[in-house]
Amino acid sequence: MRVLLALTAALLAAGCATAPEEGKSSSMSRALQQAEQVAGDYGGPVAAIAGGLMMLSDLKMLEPEYIAGGLIAFAIYDPFAPTWRIDVREAGKDRVRMALRMKSLFTGGDGEARQVFLRNARQLVEAGGFAGYEIVRYEEGIESTRPFAHRYANAEIQLVRSHIFPAL
Repeated sequence: MRVLLALTAALLAAGCATAPEEGKSSSMSRALQQAEQVAGDYGGPVAAIAGGLMMLSDLKMLEPEYIAGGLIAFAIYDPFAPTWRIDVREAGKDRVRMALRMKSLFTGGDGEARQVFLRNARQLVEAGGFAGYEIVRYEEGIESTRPFAHRYANAEIQLVRSHIFPAL
């Protein structure tokens, strides 16, 4: 019953997304063209949704405990959270320390610590009106903690003012 309801809703949503073409003579030909357009444009996604729901229903995975487990896994993994957490602190006159820490559960991003660091250093330079920066110290590694190891990167940069235009 749930599958039939979901399939009907998906087909109705796909049908509502198309507009009839002007200039056609009979309403029957317009209806046929619209049905062909819906099948051509939305047939794949509608079939995937319907097939997925039917498979989940057959496997009895639409039960509340499975849905709750999926939601808990989604909350723990949190795919929309940024991969790197960045802590920026002043370390003296025109000096900045950055501590980057990768999240526990991730898919990819192993070698991007330096890219994230460089991007944030460039943003600091642009936001502060500096001419550039020099990397004083940079290190990255893996911190072995329980239950998951974390990648980290620590850096210190010296923000450089323009020598030609020191007031800028």
